[in-house]
Amino acid sequence: MSRPGRSCVWYPFTQMSETAAAPFLSIVRARGNYLYDERGRKYFDGVSSLWCNLHGHAIPEIVRAISRQAATLDHSTLLGLTHPWAEELGRRLVSIAPKGLSRVFYSDNGATAVEVALKMAYQHWQNRGEPHRTRFMSFRLSYHGDTMGAVSVGGLDIFHATFKPLLFKSVKVDPPYCYRCPLKLKFPSCRYKCLEAVESALKRHSRRLAAFVVEPKVLGAGGMIVQPPGYLARLARLCRKYNVPLIADEVATGFGRTGRMFACEHENVRPDFLCLAKGITAGILPLAATLTTERVYSAFLGRYEELKTFFHGHTFTGNPIGCAAALANLDYFKARQVLKTLPPKIRYFRDRLETLRGVSHVGDIRQAGLMVGIELVRNVSSREPYAWVEAVGRKVSARMREDGVLVRPIGNVLILAPPLSSTPAELSRLVAATRRGIQDVLA
Repeated sequence: MSRPGRSCVWYPFTQMSETAAAPFLSIVRARGNYLYDERGRKYFDGVSSLWCNLHGHAIPEIVRAISRQAATLDHSTLLGLTHPWAEELGRRLVSIAPKGLSRVFYSDNGATAVEVALKMAYQHWQNRGEPHRTRFMSFRLSYHGDTMGAVSVGGLDIFHATFKPLLFKSVKVDPPYCYRCPLKLKFPSCRYKCLEAVESALKRHSRRLAAFVVEPKVLGAGGMIVQPPGYLARLARLCRKYNVPLIADEVATGFGRTGRMFACEHENVRPDFLCLAKGITAGILPLAATLTTERVYSAFLGRYEELKTFFHGHTFTGNPIGCAAALANLDYFKARQVLKTLPPKIRYFRDRLETLRGVSHVGDIRQAGLMVGIELVRNVSSREPYAWVEAVGRKVSARMREDGVLVRPIGNVLILAPPLSSTPAELSRLVAATRRGIQDVLA
């Protein structure tokens, strides 16, 4: 065990005063779908190392690509220079992305991918002579990263409220949270009644909006809140109706996580911006990309002195090693036909998860592909939630660790996001450990 309270490391999303009494696991090795601690015990990576590991750890094809690239060209800036791996990856991303996306801008992580989209959307209106387009619309309970722009469009007060005085104003609307529908309706008889408030806000603010930012299909950090079928397509149509660009934040949902390469594909949605990270390198190296349309790109073209340039970039933008890992990842998808292997796994996972219905304190089970949220409640009939301070999700996760399964909850929601490479036996083990954890902790 490693005791971070005695170290120099300040850990993310962690109350450091508690770490001395609750030491962290020290992970020293990874292979396949498993992580190993310093004592040699192995753990199933049930959260894909924060939703990003796709094919398991230490994949030989990707490791070799990284090694070759590091020995050939480890880093070279894209400010005024280029390299073949950034160019090739750009072409490959455009070829698999929703139609209409033709330009690729690289950055380092999910939050920076969103920041790029926000700044591009804003400046493209400025360059087009519509300076009043300064606001963004997004969902309450959404999460788009921890940099200031991403926090401004985020909607999780527990993470974001402290920084409110520093943030720019944005327009927030309610997401389709069917389990806790504020309208007290049920899908599909509700006929998407919740979209009426969204359309009203779009209509009222459309002339001031630079874009609508959405996590397609699933609000991840908000608690794996899965949008009902047809919702995303209807939202996209409303954005087109009111001439509001759509930013699809697929940092978590991209690269097969929901069963398709991108979540937008489930409903044939063509966003104006697509933000990618996490799985772009199979979860191995930090790399991100923001894709956009020719229309947006053309707004930045002009004479040097017009200052229409997109003045944004990062030291490691388009890092060659990251690009090589991403290219190897795409090759792996194709060679192993990963997307074709997913439907039966997803169905099997769904069947196993259904066995948890009826377990005491399991209020809701939400699934989109290999993204699952299990909401734990004090009373199933009334849907009374546990108080945040009771930390029931954390306690259940700690019990699951004893069974050799690692997950990370969000409040009272257990998050299961196993690698795409998980076998049926591993998925069954994940669900069984979840059942034991809930029953042992909450009985």
